[in-house]
Amino acid sequence: MNDAVLEFQLADPDATAALGRRMAATRPSRAVVYLRGDLGSGKSTLARAMLRALGVSGTIRSPTYTLVERYPLADGGEAWHLDLYRIADAGELEYLGLDADDVALWLVEWAERGAGALPRADLVVELAVAGSGRRAHLVPASATGVHWLAALEPER
Repeated sequence: MNDAVLEFQLADPDATAALGRRMAATRPSRAVVYLRGDLGSGKSTLARAMLRALGVSGTIRSPTYTLVERYPLADGGEAWHLDLYRIADAGELEYLGLDADDVALWLVEWAERGAGALPRADLVVELAVAGSGRRAHLVPASATGVHWLAALEPER
């Protein structure tokens, strides 16, 4: 499925947020997104922009210490933003009750630390520092991800 990869050069945090808004506007009704990248690569900026575009009002907290933050979406269901940087073993996720059926969008930072305990990704977003900006690779990991990228591509 990797032949449908999209790449974006993001000049600044505003460009990262704009990509997040575009992703929110084209997202499927249910999706799992793994956000990959080093600290400071823009994962949280992208997640916050998506959540804000999906109607989340008020404070959008980083889940760095809580591991998961849950947000009601304007069109129904919930979005869960997870940051698994601080877990040592995927078994720790068992105590978070992550098997809810009403989750419309999973945004998972450091998903590799929860391998085997998370739903499979539909889309993997790989972010990296590139000069003074960022580079984003969007890689589909399911048929849902392929369709999502197809909806994103025409606006490039």
